[in-house]
Amino acid sequence: MTTEKLFTPLKAGALDLANRIVMAPLTRNRARAEDDAPYDIHVEYYAQRASAGLIITEASQIMPEGKGYAWTPGIYSKAQIDGWKKVTDAVHAKGGKIVVQLWHVGRISHTSLQPGGKAPVAPSAIAAKAKTFDGTAFVDTSVPRALETDEIAAIVDAYRQAALNAIEAGFDGIEVHAANGYLIDQFLRDGSNLRDDIYGGSIENRTRFLVEVMDAVTQAIGADRVGIRLSPLSNANAIADSNPMALFSHVIDRLNPYGLAYLHLVEGQTGGPRETPEGTDINALRKRFEGAYMANNGYTRSMAIEAVESGAADLVAFGRPFIANPDLVARLQQDAPLNDLDRGTLYGGGREGYVDYPTLDSQAAA
Repeated sequence: MTTEKLFTPLKAGALDLANRIVMAPLTRNRARAEDDAPYDIHVEYYAQRASAGLIITEASQIMPEGKGYAWTPGIYSKAQIDGWKKVTDAVHAKGGKIVVQLWHVGRISHTSLQPGGKAPVAPSAIAAKAKTFDGTAFVDTSVPRALETDEIAAIVDAYRQAALNAIEAGFDGIEVHAANGYLIDQFLRDGSNLRDDIYGGSIENRTRFLVEVMDAVTQAIGADRVGIRLSPLSNANAIADSNPMALFSHVIDRLNPYGLAYLHLVEGQTGGPRETPEGTDINALRKRFEGAYMANNGYTRSMAIEAVESGAADLVAFGRPFIANPDLVARLQQDAPLNDLDRGTLYGGGREGYVDYPTLDSQAAA
């Protein structure tokens, strides 16, 4: 009996993966409230899912100003590094591989979540017209303050330090979050970047911040331990660009020389329809990348098997199926039924809806 390629090993950069099934980054809002650190509950949660070829953690802010939602973890303090070290040790003990997704939300924040109650920062002082969760309710994001040109280098350096912190915490690598309308994406798009300095105007200039971040993190830990997530055709968090194909063709051309571990694309709308606007082509962007390609957005078992068999993808990331099915790899291999997702426990809370979903083995023993 042949094994579908989806379930076979892959080497992506420095990452030796047991299979091509990836746990996508999933914000769950369960970090410790007093210091935004992961703790024992995260150790259990990620260890339960260590059979994934690769786990990408929930997005984790690189600095206090990078926070946009209540109870999301960071990767900038000793407590956070120590908390993540327990997670990576547990995943590695089960034979898994894990990278942390590095995050700065930019304007997708609220003054109540910012140090000193200050305005969030962004390329330009344009409100996102989006929502965030402040720990009590969903609220309108605050109007941001435009970053001064001489402030940007410190944020780039925070990405560099976060990459080093990730290695200290035992991660196998990092994923740079450049998708879904957060800070890097805000710099890229002409709908949110109206700057008239070297970081605004032309596509080359709007790509500059991303390139500086990628230079910093790849020099810090090696490009073969770095992946990146883009959402070229998504308008998540009210992001927009007048010519996304030209923009992201340029972005991918700039990424190719690094020799990254992988490119992770959201195909279509983030968590929504896979269809893309007329005149756009996600496949053309995918084919432009010269390394390992990770597909994402609404993949079923059959879609994932076909994508990898055909060469359309090297890896397939699953999001919500991994929440409800800690043993998703086994379920996909056996074509077993999947647990239903409890949407009421997705964000915030404790163990319920987090570490109490049954596995095939526990269901068989019941």
